[in-house]
Parts: sequence; structure tokens; C-alpha cells
Amino acid sequence: MCAVYKSAYHGHLTSLIEISPYKLCSLSKASDFYSCPPYVHIVPCPDVYRGKYRDCNFPEKADLGQMYADEIKSVVDALAKEGKKPACFIAESLQSCGGQIIYPNGYLSKAFQYVHDAGGLCIADEVQVGFGRVGSHMWAFETYGVIPDIVTMGKPMGNGHPVSAVVTTAEVSAAFHSLGTSYFNTFGGNPVSCAIALAVMDVIENEELLKNAQEIGSYLLSKLNDLKSKYSIIGDVRGIGLFIGIDLVVDRTSREPATDKASQIINSLMKKHHIILSRDGPYSNVLKFKPPMCFNKDDAVFLLEKLEEALIESQESISTKTNAL
Repeated sequence: MCAVYKSAYHGHLTSLIEISPYKLCSLSKASDFYSCPPYVHIVPCPDVYRGKYRDCNFPEKADLGQMYADEIKSVVDALAKEGKKPACFIAESLQSCGGQIIYPNGYLSKAFQYVHDAGGLCIADEVQVGFGRVGSHMWAFETYGVIPDIVTMGKPMGNGHPVSAVVTTAEVSAAFHSLGTSYFNTFGGNPVSCAIALAVMDVIENEELLKNAQEIGSYLLSKLNDLKSKYSIIGDVRGIGLFIGIDLVVDRTSREPATDKASQIINSLMKKHHIILSRDGPYSNVLKFKPPMCFNKDDAVFLLEKLEEALIESQESISTKTNAL
């Protein structure tokens, strides 16, 4: 049994698509070949803005982290009734494709506890958010105070060069070896890739990129929240370090996603200024900010200036359409 989030994405190999509903759900509609295996259990993404449990639907003191963690517990308990144990729970330390999700307080530690208590392993996917992007720590899972059994990492590890790694405990490694087989890869551990990865680590340390991510990220979040107070198309701003999402809405009360406007902003209004952004989330309405780690104050100021121009143009078109109706 493997538990995954509803909008999780962990890779595009067949075995990884099985645990990536972000891809699996759309593929299953197009082909009978793709379907969710019976050993994969999908749980709600702990998104407090537009997920199953929303901050607007519960009292201020409601423990949304516990409520989402209970979704994990319910799967574990159901398996126990069948005499089964969970194999693992895999989660992006910060969910990117799901809409730049920051988990509620206490969620991940409680989810890990439920899985560990039942004999399962916990896997942190740091492919998109590791190597200092959160600013305060090298690894995003550290911000929650948890210790995974396995950590997967890649992409930023080689700054564009294809290199990745898996880190695990001695116990897990020994268990794998005890199966009587060994893992090998023709290109695994080659000196060129290793040299590149080491050079990336040197740059992260020598250029103080964690500090930069923390300082510029805090500046961006502050200024983006200022924009939120001015433009109603922004429903939510969330993030940490240089990992930020802007949830665009047609209406703040209903939180109806402004999917078309998000597309217009990134494909037309921002691109004409040579600013490349992407959008994601279940409704493709969340603007994703994951700039290079060397992103500086001047870059941030330019981005904010052009984004505000785009927001003004988008909001004016919404008002024009409303008046026409």
C-alpha cells in the first residue's frame, strides 16, 4: 500500500505515474491502460485554501492539520482491519504541481507518525523544493520538524545537468540488500555528474543562496500581499523562500478559480516582458514562482512591476465583462 496526495506528481515513469494522480487521473480518462492500482490510496491534499477542509469553513481555532492527517489515519486503520500494513507514504515536502501548497501546522508530523506507528515508511520528495529553496533550511521537510526514511532529490542538484539521488537510512539500505539482489546503473555515480553536483553544492554555500532565498522570498511575499490588498483577482498568496504561489480568483467569496486570467497573464501579459511563469493547481489558476536561486532584489522589483501591470489589465477586463453582462 502506498498513500499519495490527490494532486501529487512524482515522475513520469510508469511506476511513478501510478503514484502521481496529477498525471494518472488525466491519462486514465484517455486510456484504459492507466488506472489507479488497488495498492495505491489517494488522500486529500492538505490545501487549506481550496481543499477538502478550508480555513473559511471552520472556526479560527480548528486544527486543520489534524483533520487532514486523520485522512491518512483512516486509510491506515482501514488496512489494519484487513490485516494489512502500509508500505509507505510519499509526499512532496511542499506540493508544487498541486498549486504551491504549504501544509498546515502539525500536519506532516502527525501523518508521518500514523504511518510509522503502523510499520510503514515515509518518503519526502524534494525534487522541486530541495537544495535551499525554502531559505531557512537546506531541505523543505526540515521546516516541519520531521525526519523521513527516504528522501528523493534531483533537478536543482545538477543545475540543469541530469543528476539525481536517493538518501535513506542504513536500515532501509540493509533491507534492500538482504533481498539477495543489488542495484546498478550504467551511468550511476559517473565522475562528470558527481563533479557537477559537487560544484552546485559549492555555489549554494559560497554564494549564500539560502540566505538569498530567505531574504528575497520574504520581500516578494510582503509585496505580493500588498498587491493582494489592491487587486481582488488575487485570492491567496502563499509560500516560503523562493517557492511562492498566487491563487487567482474570479470572486474571493466563492473562490472560483480564474483559470483563463491565469493563462492570459503568463502566456501574454508577462511573456511580452520576457518573464516566464507557469501555472498549476487542480484548476491551473495558481501562478507559480520558483525562480533561479540567484534571483535578486532588482529581479524581484522588475517582476513585481510587470505583474502589477498584468493584474491591472486582467482586472479591468473582468470589470468590463461584468458590466457588459
